[in-house]
Parts: sequence; structure tokens; C-alpha cells
Amino acid sequence: MRVRKAVLTAAGWGTRFLPATKAQPKEMLPLVDKPVIQYAVEEAVAAGIEQVIIITSSHKRAIEDHFDLNYELEHLLEEKGDIERLRQVRHISDLAQIAYVRQKEQLGLGHAVLMAKDLIGHEPFAVILPDDVIVADRPCIGQLIHAYHQHHGSVVAVMEVPDEDTSRYGVIGGEQVGGGSEGDRTYQLTQLVEKPAPGTAPSNLAVIGRYVLTPKIFDKLEQTQRGAGGEIQLTDAIHALMDEQSVFGYAFEGKRYDAGTTMGWLQASVELALARPEFAETFREYLRALDI
Repeated sequence: MRVRKAVLTAAGWGTRFLPATKAQPKEMLPLVDKPVIQYAVEEAVAAGIEQVIIITSSHKRAIEDHFDLNYELEHLLEEKGDIERLRQVRHISDLAQIAYVRQKEQLGLGHAVLMAKDLIGHEPFAVILPDDVIVADRPCIGQLIHAYHQHHGSVVAVMEVPDEDTSRYGVIGGEQVGGGSEGDRTYQLTQLVEKPAPGTAPSNLAVIGRYVLTPKIFDKLEQTQRGAGGEIQLTDAIHALMDEQSVFGYAFEGKRYDAGTTMGWLQASVELALARPEFAETFREYLRALDI
């Protein structure tokens, strides 16, 4: 069955970015001239996703406004003859069919995904964490969708991290599938350990914020007890899913920025600006002139 729907999680408080996020969702912080969450929606659309389900909370109304029509702004731009900006603004509201589900309690990533159960139904779906901004020739979630169709099982995105950083991630253990360039990037999971202590990780392949999951995950999420921090952990449900279905890790192609941290957001801002032809030359000259 084709993967048509994607769940984007955007209900958290964003405390790492306080005070900037006191009245503004962290997902609306700009990277160059687009909010962080727009990169995730555009990635989903580029991979063929038809419906985007955003899990929000009561203080995230700005996200809904961003992807909605703004007649007054469009009228103003049209009157000014600013056709290029008018096109950009209209493009945002035309990106995808977007639905919103409010997570009334902050009970973790697993609980947030579970909130989308009724809208997903009985079909495979993607999960994208907007904090992980991934720049790639092929959309990262599209790479995972391709792996899902090849192997007929849930797929998590993985990347190599230094040994000293494994305690910050869920880390997989598994057997490389093999069989060509795609197979060499694919691992059948035998273990999934959440934030293993230094020296105890089964590998240095860490799970990052892209998943393609079968609908069976909802059964597992409903059965999952609250774990660390009193939250329902998605990794716990995936681990339980492994008892019944094959789950795969895919070492995606592309560069990931952790825009959920201040340093990662700063790095992404600089590198994404340098990748934009209209900014690159002037910005590069400015950086060279800095006394650093």
C-alpha cells in the first residue's frame, strides 16, 4: 500500500529556545526566510505525501495561520505589484492538504503519534520530526518510503554518530541487508536501545527524526506503558513491534541539522543561507570579513 500520509509532531514547548519561544512556537523560528516546519512539509510533499497531519497544542496557533490563506496580505502584495512574494505566500497555503490534531497533554513522542490514529486509519504512514532538518538530493522521507516498499516493513532513519554521543539517541543493533547500494544502507533491526550508556551501545547508528511505520504501531502504542519522564516512548512501541514484524534501519543520504538545539539552528541558518544563490556571495564575503 502506498504511503500517502505524514505525521509531523509540533506540540512541545521548545524550552531550549526560551525566551524566543515564550509566545512563538519553536517550529516557526526562521531558517533563512522560512520557518523550520515548512522545510518538513516541503520534504513530505516532495516525497509524494498527499496529506500532512500536524500534532499541535494550544499555544501553536501560529503554525495553523502560517499554512492558511491570508487574504489581506495577498491583497496588499497584489496591489503593490509584488508578484514574486505573492506567489511565495500563495504557495505555502497550496503545499498540501493539512489537518491538525491537538495533543492536550505533553506525554511524549509516542503519544503524539497515537493522536493521529483516527486520521491515519489502516495504512502505512510517515513520521517527520521538524526539528531534524535534512538537506538531500532525494527527500529523506522519500528514501525511507522507497525502503519500505522494498522490504515491506517499518523503517527508521539512522545515521552514524560518535561513540560518545550514543547516549543522546535511540541506537539500533542489526544485520546489514546487503544486495547493492540500497541494501548496503539497510539494516534489519535486532535491537533498539534508548539512550544507551557510553560503551554499551549495540552500534553507532542512531535513530533520527524520520520514520515510515505500519498501522500496527498504534496497537503497540496503546499497550506501551509510560517510560522515561512519564512519557510514552515511540522507541518502546517500535521495539515491541519487532516481536511481530520486521523493522529496518536506513542510513539515509543527506545532511542533518538538529534545529531543535541553539547550535544546530545556528549552523543550519548559516549553511542554508550559503546554499541559496541570491544570498551566497554577499553572505560569504560578510563571513570572511568577520574578525574571528
